[in-house]
Amino acid sequence: MANQVCGDTSEATELSSLQRLYLKPVAKLGVHVTLPEIKVAGVSISNWEVMEKLKSMIAPDQFAVLRVVESSLEFIRFEGEADAKSLVSKFVSKLDGKSIKLSGFADPLKVRAAESKLKFPTAHDWNSFFRESEDLDERNPGERPDTVQIKGLPCKWFADSDSPGKPSEEVLITVFRRFGKIRCVDIPILDPYRQRLSKGNSEFQTFYYGSHLHFDAFIQYSQYQGFSSAMSALKGMKLMFISDEGRAATANIQVDFDRTCHLSVKNIKSRDQERQRLIDIEQAEEERKMREKEEEERRQEEELLEQERKKAEEQRLFQEAVRRKEERKRAKEEKRRQKHAERVRREIERRERQRQLEKERERERAEQKTCAKRLLMELLQRAAAAKEKENEERKKLEEEQRKREQELEMLRQMEEKKRKLEEEQRRREDEQRRKKEKLEEQERELRDKLIQNLKKMEQRRDELKKQLLQRQIASNMAKLNSFLSTEHTGK
Repeated sequence: MANQVCGDTSEATELSSLQRLYLKPVAKLGVHVTLPEIKVAGVSISNWEVMEKLKSMIAPDQFAVLRVVESSLEFIRFEGEADAKSLVSKFVSKLDGKSIKLSGFADPLKVRAAESKLKFPTAHDWNSFFRESEDLDERNPGERPDTVQIKGLPCKWFADSDSPGKPSEEVLITVFRRFGKIRCVDIPILDPYRQRLSKGNSEFQTFYYGSHLHFDAFIQYSQYQGFSSAMSALKGMKLMFISDEGRAATANIQVDFDRTCHLSVKNIKSRDQERQRLIDIEQAEEERKMREKEEEERRQEEELLEQERKKAEEQRLFQEAVRRKEERKRAKEEKRRQKHAERVRREIERRERQRQLEKERERERAEQKTCAKRLLMELLQRAAAAKEKENEERKKLEEEQRKREQELEMLRQMEEKKRKLEEEQRRREDEQRRKKEKLEEQERELRDKLIQNLKKMEQRRDELKKQLLQRQIASNMAKLNSFLSTEHTGK
């Protein structure tokens, strides 16, 4: 139930200047489009295309709203709404009895249009309802025609400055008391317990606090005249709001007299008792939760004390373990000190033996140096002789290496000449092959030309034969005609 932007405020009547609310007549018309019989399988008629045709038929005027309410193979029924009541008859005259031509269909679509009749209760309806109800007493408020039920009121338009997103009973009373003194009002979505009422009050199950942009309201007047005036004023009307900037918007509302005795003393008392029962249940639930919370806190405190006791025990055990560890550490230190003293004694003895061994090694090294000098002189003499012999062998190897390099260079030159001869031979072969291919291609082209010329000559010969035959036939026909004319003249 969305609000609609309104561009025409000429027919509006003031409802509340303080809230900038107005009443505007509902301008609706019904459009019935008869569809032709579809003879080709798979072909269908687009509702959107038909809708666009209807919009073009009333141009330059426009529908405020146009929607499909029923569609079948035989017809499409639309509901349209205009910005002003005066436009309805104009739209009807432009549409009623006319036809629509759609591409792909030979038969036109017939259009019927008429102003929609709005369903609204009359004084006879509410008087009959309350008169025929045996369990109602018209002396009691709410059990007589005094309460108006309105559905679809925008929350934002009936909100006060303190709660901009929530409707206010004070604002509702301010707006609708212009028709008469109001005894009481009820806005179900303002009651947070309404959605939880028992099945005996199941008519309130659809109300949810803060879940909609629109709300329902019950307005009970003190006098029948106020109720009657309100019903008369709201008949066939929708609600309009004009902002400070001058932009107007409308909302379709549903108005009916209260058929449930919603604001009767009995029902109000029943709701109050049910609400109190729910409040008591909530309080009991809160007390239960509080007790559970206290029990949980006590349990947590005990657990905390137990954890502290365990921590203290763990700390005592830790300190005992540290003490034992220190004792073991001191014992290990004593053993380490004794081992260190033993190692020092052994090290002194080892160093003494090491000094004696060093003296013996010095004596042996002196003897080894004398022998080494003598061996070195002999090795130098042998090395000089070996070096001279090596130089002679190296010269021989170098001479042989130069000879091998010369032979390799000659082989390389011979290979290069052979490679050039082979490349030249391949080049000549490639050139001969290309010439042969070119000759074959020319031969094919010449043969194709000869064949084409032969075909042309045969065609030309056939044409000459045909012309010659035609001439012979014409000559024979002329001779025959001449002979026949001579014979006829002789007779």
